[in-house]
Amino acid sequence: MSSSLPPTRLAILTLLSATATFYFIYKSRHRHRLLLTHLRQTITKPSLQNPNSKRGKLFFISQTNTSKTLAQRLHALLTLNDLPFDLVDAKDYEPEDLCKENLVLIVASTWENGEPPQNGGFLVNWLTESADDFRVGALVLKDCKYAVFGVGSRSYGETYNAVARGISVKLRKLGANEVVGLGEGDVDEGALDEVFDEWSEKIVGVLKGNLGEKGGDFEVGSESEGESEFSDEEDDGESGIVDLEDIAGKGPSRKSIVEARANGKVNGEVPNGEKEMVTPVIRASLQKQGYKIIGSHSGVKLCRWTKSQLRGRGGCYKHSFYGIESHRCMEATPSLACANKCVFCWRHHTNPVGKSWRWKMDDPMEIVETAIDMHTKMIKQMKGVPGVKAERLSEGLSPRHCALSLVGEPIMYPEINSLVDELHRRRISTFLVTNAQFPERIKMLKPITQLYVSVDAATKDSLKAIDRPLFGDFWERFVDSLKALKEKEQRTVYRLTLVKGWNTEDIDAYSSLFDIGNPDFIEIKGVTYCGSSATSKLTMENVPWHTDVKEFSEAICQKSNGAYELACEHVHSCCVLLAKVDKFKVNGQWFTWIDYEKFHDLVSSGEPFTSKDYMAATPSWAVYGAEEGGFDPQQLRFKKERHHKSTR
Repeated sequence: MSSSLPPTRLAILTLLSATATFYFIYKSRHRHRLLLTHLRQTITKPSLQNPNSKRGKLFFISQTNTSKTLAQRLHALLTLNDLPFDLVDAKDYEPEDLCKENLVLIVASTWENGEPPQNGGFLVNWLTESADDFRVGALVLKDCKYAVFGVGSRSYGETYNAVARGISVKLRKLGANEVVGLGEGDVDEGALDEVFDEWSEKIVGVLKGNLGEKGGDFEVGSESEGESEFSDEEDDGESGIVDLEDIAGKGPSRKSIVEARANGKVNGEVPNGEKEMVTPVIRASLQKQGYKIIGSHSGVKLCRWTKSQLRGRGGCYKHSFYGIESHRCMEATPSLACANKCVFCWRHHTNPVGKSWRWKMDDPMEIVETAIDMHTKMIKQMKGVPGVKAERLSEGLSPRHCALSLVGEPIMYPEINSLVDELHRRRISTFLVTNAQFPERIKMLKPITQLYVSVDAATKDSLKAIDRPLFGDFWERFVDSLKALKEKEQRTVYRLTLVKGWNTEDIDAYSSLFDIGNPDFIEIKGVTYCGSSATSKLTMENVPWHTDVKEFSEAICQKSNGAYELACEHVHSCCVLLAKVDKFKVNGQWFTWIDYEKFHDLVSSGEPFTSKDYMAATPSWAVYGAEEGGFDPQQLRFKKERHHKSTR
């Protein structure tokens, strides 16, 4: 359709229309630019009303107490040097106020999968979004100087100190200037305190103008209003035992590290260049808990049930279920290292972590001999303790059982088979517990008296939350470990640790795992509460009653379609045993106990044998539902009287 307007008028109207459109676009973009400029100025312009604008900020980012402890230590050092800083929990700070700061120090831990701890999540996310947003600009923090120290573990591979490294990069992208290079502490090397102290001294030197590392001139006022948000003496009221991923400030002093260097050991390194698993920090922490350290990577400890049965006051649930003499049982491990960091760990993660063996290796014979020697010395120390029976004490000096479940992952030790041979040669039974992350090691294991796999959760998500594994393919390793267990001819066990609010609702999922490993027994035990821990946050609310454990066990039995039945219980330990009916129930009688002498004869014969070849009858007092509740009637039940002060 053609226009009826004259060509000249049409051209004029077209030009006017184009001009109006251009002007509208120009004004719109100009308005948008003004908005961004205003936003940028709002973010970057320091507040003249901020009374603390000349005080530095010292942040801590930590899942546990120790990064805070490190920051508090640095804060005390800065205060001694008349350098005013506010100590700040990252969760209590508005990140937008960073543009008002002219000096920021950050002590940051890296948590699971390279993620920041909870208290630092918002700050780290804000830095990430701002650094990647072109509208914010690369000069938003141009007036801010910074330094970052990271706390982590190289065992986590490429995520080592990922949080601290990321913070440093993002601050730089936003225009901040680094005054001291990134400090990095590896908790596994045992000299974290020393590394942090050296970094802290650099900070003080730069601030006082004694060191010219990176920064130019900047202001930190001598005095200002306001108090530090945390005092150096502040205590969260939690246990002094902390997670090794974040253990700084709780171990030996710098002096002890210097002494270690003088003795030829620094960061767990011996003169020939091999690293020792038990560094000074780890050794001090474990010894404080009563461990006797053997060589460079093993340990032994006297169990409370050993002490109990020496007094004739009853044994542990393994006595009720399998006939172990608790006063003749040695609790040991050839590897204090583990590939998990379980929330219910008895040792609160004061042992090292790793995915593979990378330490100096001790001789298996020496480990066994030293373990027996240390164990018997601890037994001798029980002489004269009220209630200890002379006959039991004499028997206890000759251990007949070894629970390779003390702490860590025993099958990580490359010579585990040789160590088991040494124990069996001395006719000492072996109860070995693995965390189901090394299926190939399970496959190559020689016959064990009883082999356990910890089944702490029934789904991938819950296993990750409870065991906090180092391996990315932890679920596949877990399933493969159960499959490897199925191939074993000797006695096998699934050990389920129930944690209220974590894994007590997954009955169907648990039952689906039984066919994978087809274990002889299923131990179901309530989690043991070992006091408050900064690493797990478990409380007594997470500990099930024995009635809860029984209810769960009965439900599991129903799901097994008759393959398993309730065989034994130990009320004191909140523990129930399920056993394979076709193997261990003969003419209505349970045979869950072990003929230990028969087992050793079978091992020494070198001929193949199965779990049915060394079973023994279970006494009536240990059977599920018995009036004794799993307590040996030949023992004397002892109940401590507790006199609580009146609150009135």
